[in-house]
Amino acid sequence: MTPAARLSAAIEVIAIIENQRIPAANALKEWGVAHRFAGSGDRAAIAGLVYDVLRRRSSSAWLMGEDTPRARVLGMLKLERGFDAERIALLCDGARFAPEPLSEAERAALRSRTLDDAPAAVAGDYPEWLDAELATAFGDARKDEAAAMARRAPLDLRVNTLRGQLAKALASLRHLGAAATPWSPLGLRIVLDADARSPGIQAEPDFLKGVVEVQDEGSQLAALFTGAKPGEQVIDLCAGAGGKTLALAAMMEGRGRLIATDRDKRQLAPIHERLSRAGVHNADVRTPKEGDPLAGLAGQSDLVVIDAPCTGTGTWRRNPDAKWRMRRGALEQRVKDQAEVLDRAAALVKPGGRIAYITCSVLPQENGEQIRAFVARHPNFETISPTKVIEPLGERAVAFQQAAMLSEDGLLMTPRRTGTDGFFVSVLKRPQ
Repeated sequence: MTPAARLSAAIEVIAIIENQRIPAANALKEWGVAHRFAGSGDRAAIAGLVYDVLRRRSSSAWLMGEDTPRARVLGMLKLERGFDAERIALLCDGARFAPEPLSEAERAALRSRTLDDAPAAVAGDYPEWLDAELATAFGDARKDEAAAMARRAPLDLRVNTLRGQLAKALASLRHLGAAATPWSPLGLRIVLDADARSPGIQAEPDFLKGVVEVQDEGSQLAALFTGAKPGEQVIDLCAGAGGKTLALAAMMEGRGRLIATDRDKRQLAPIHERLSRAGVHNADVRTPKEGDPLAGLAGQSDLVVIDAPCTGTGTWRRNPDAKWRMRRGALEQRVKDQAEVLDRAAALVKPGGRIAYITCSVLPQENGEQIRAFVARHPNFETISPTKVIEPLGERAVAFQQAAMLSEDGLLMTPRRTGTDGFFVSVLKRPQ
């Protein structure tokens, strides 16, 4: 397919999403089934265009002065891809499979309009109802913070020290453009171009041998900041597919007891194969059945890790479709879920033990406000200073402290500040 034909396909897919109100992944699959002639490279390029449109949905429509699939695609080409009006006009020449030629109004918008006077929710490309929440989190910087969450994310990997070493993994994955991450001492990063297909990491020998796992650098740091140590009893209370469970196991060096569980047993399905590939032998996966899978463990754990259910606002750059599908009721439900899981964790921690509370959200209700409410309910817990929490970064800790947002309640990473997904981390201790 020509670049122009791919552009037409992207407009068609955006229309499917709009008209059928279905997730982007479903719309792309539906289009691919109906257009089997499109090769894998074509499908990857079209998906890249579609997701870039979703990242810049509001700003693109505002720039063009019209909210249609075509307008969003044209506006995205200027805002996200950096195309000027002349380059866009060459793609939209009306030839076979190409979009119709630009109108005079479209040319004028592409040449002269900017986002300088756009409202924050438009320039930052987020739902307007979230403006107050983001203003509480970031103040006047919310537009820039949200804009950073609208950019394409790199592919990050974590080196599993139970199977390999950073230097060797870096050398073996150099052909994919891998480089060390700026913060995580075990991270590798592969930056992807706009039209690039994601590299086949799962076919790489290092992945098959369990040397590397796909994990955003922010998630790696969140696991590191839990301070899990060899010989401890650690509970991963919301283990899901096991990303942080694997990181915790490596930190524990195979010593101690690691218990992984989740309220939703379907989320745990991939964890067994991942633990086996990673060489983890001290993990006990407890699937919820009848009764409490953690019965008898009250007051016994050194560390309880909560990778809390949340709105996922910090992962918008990886899942831009989600921000437009998010509703206020979902935030309210997540806040209730988080309070419940924090209270469950409190009962599991022994004197001197810790709770590490983690969200992939930037919203205050899920982060600092949640921690303050927990301490009010459980005055026998106290928050550990974030400057203490980030000490495992060693010499990088000073620069990280300047980049991240630290408060009495915890620390917040964002794409704009730390180049990671948005993650909040708070570590609380139950005194002896």
